[in-house]
Amino acid sequence: MKIYLAGPDVFLPDAVEIGRRKAAICARRGLTGLFPLDNAVDLTAPDASLAIFKGNEAMMDAAEAIIANLTPFRGPSADAGTVYELGYMAGRGKICFAYSNDPTIYAERVARSFAVTKAERGHLIDRDALTVEDFGLPDNLMMIHTLDLRGAKLVTPRQAPADIWHDLTAFEACVALAANRAAGTSS
Repeated sequence: MKIYLAGPDVFLPDAVEIGRRKAAICARRGLTGLFPLDNAVDLTAPDASLAIFKGNEAMMDAAEAIIANLTPFRGPSADAGTVYELGYMAGRGKICFAYSNDPTIYAERVARSFAVTKAERGHLIDRDALTVEDFGLPDNLMMIHTLDLRGAKLVTPRQAPADIWHDLTAFEACVALAANRAAGTSS
């Protein structure tokens, strides 16, 4: 099974090494991990961003599944590009797995970053009086239920690891789920 490995990992200083580690974990389970940086793109070309997009889309089309790193990135929620990739794969009927190394409920993470209060009707709002999604889920309901219905529940640790960007324990759990799915077993 080919698996597209989505996530903000591509922005890490050691992104290529993380990609290699993830691909090796997949290979140990008989899976092929497709990491976005496997695409050769000339970053100085005027159309570099489009080349990256097309390369990643081609990888997703070639994959049967996605493992998305939904660890909050530059805010209380997942990386926008990763969320797009998860939706792209779900929309094509592919198997969806994901993990987050931050097990905190989404509304609590929003409150860590922004002033959140209760409105008169009891729901949470931010300083602009915009509702803060509060269903007790680890991120936006659209992502969480995509996973529930098209793969497996979001994998999270009991507590955040010391290094949320390099700890691959939750990723390995997703790989195990994918390997079991590929083998036709569940657990």
